[in-house]
Amino acid sequence: MIKSELVLKIAEQNPHLYQRDVETLVNAILDTITDALAQGDRVELRGFGAFSVKRREARRGRNPRTGESVAVSEKAIPVFKTGKEMRLRLNGAGIGEERAGA
Repeated sequence: MIKSELVLKIAEQNPHLYQRDVETLVNAILDTITDALAQGDRVELRGFGAFSVKRREARRGRNPRTGESVAVSEKAIPVFKTGKEMRLRLNGAGIGEERAGA
């Protein structure tokens, strides 16, 4: 699902709201999460999951095309960990089971 599909689905479930208002709300929520992560905060949505930031240390890497050693700088990586309720819903729905048997 992409953001525009999420906006449409929420607008369908809430006919008293205009689609442009729903889009503004979705953008505000995502921007707030992004800003909090940029400040180094952790964002927890009960039943859904938690967003946090991990730091990857600077290291020596290798260019796969030339084999040359290159310096890779330190990076901040966003991490998402699912909440218990979401994990239970996904496992109860049998998501991914048809692939596991193949």
